[in-house]
Amino acid sequence: MKKKVMVVGGRGYVGQELLPLLNHHPDLEITAVGSRMLAGEPIQKHIHKFTGNLSFTSLSPVQLANSEADIAILALPNQESAKFVAKLDEANNPMKLIDLSADYRFNDTWQYGLVEHHEQDIRNKDRIANPGCYATGAQVGIKPFLPFINGVPSVFGVSGFSGAGTTPSEKNDPEVLYENILPYKLTDHIHEKEISHHLGTSVRFMPHVAFFFRGIMLTINIPVKEKIPAIAAYHLVRDFYENQPVIQVQEKPPWVRDNVSQHQVHVGGFTSSADGTHLTVVVTLDNLLKGAATQALQNLNLAFGWDANKGINL
Repeated sequence: MKKKVMVVGGRGYVGQELLPLLNHHPDLEITAVGSRMLAGEPIQKHIHKFTGNLSFTSLSPVQLANSEADIAILALPNQESAKFVAKLDEANNPMKLIDLSADYRFNDTWQYGLVEHHEQDIRNKDRIANPGCYATGAQVGIKPFLPFINGVPSVFGVSGFSGAGTTPSEKNDPEVLYENILPYKLTDHIHEKEISHHLGTSVRFMPHVAFFFRGIMLTINIPVKEKIPAIAAYHLVRDFYENQPVIQVQEKPPWVRDNVSQHQVHVGGFTSSADGTHLTVVVTLDNLLKGAATQALQNLNLAFGWDANKGINL
């Protein structure tokens, strides 16, 4: 019997990727997709990759709490998920939850869901916090080098403007971004806190948005205790992720455009300083897929005890 899934907040860029993934999964049935703005509109009208006759609905916390779905994915802005979680708790509804916002990424009662680092911990959990897009790429690039770190790694991140969402702002305004790159929140970004918290070491993160739609590039500078030659760094990371098909390791720096609409994280461009004091690594990923929708499906799979990549075309 297929598991019933509901999605709260399905009209945005992430929803446009997530709903087709869920729709084509062999063991899932989407029973409701919430969107106040598009309530009553057929999903296929707005998301052409979606098949079927399901329409958006205005899904309230009470309606979610009273449903018989097996799992819900909360694809809401930060600070919006709590009211849905509270109603589920009040109703003693055993529904599993995956939250795509930052609200529960620091909450010890929720499992943090960076699959390639916490797969066994995520398996069969009921509440899973989906990692952030920048945070996913930065942790993938830094974690293999944790035993060698001697100082504070710095991460220069550039995202396409889909990362700013659909609400108009200067970070997704074509006139502002044309022939431009826009730095923002250069200290204390929520992803800086997330990366540092889950790696257990301080990291500095400097985000930027550029005039392309989707994708992320992270250039990571890691101070190290001893020189790690580029080829040794390549082999170290390749071995670290040997059994993780979503993580692709290469010697050359990966390009953003080569990873657009792909589920993988690409790691490469390993460069060691002449004096051996620091190492640079480049990471790319699609912010809407592995940075959000793909990872949510991986976490859903693990929540039911399935293979993490079931239903994901790698």
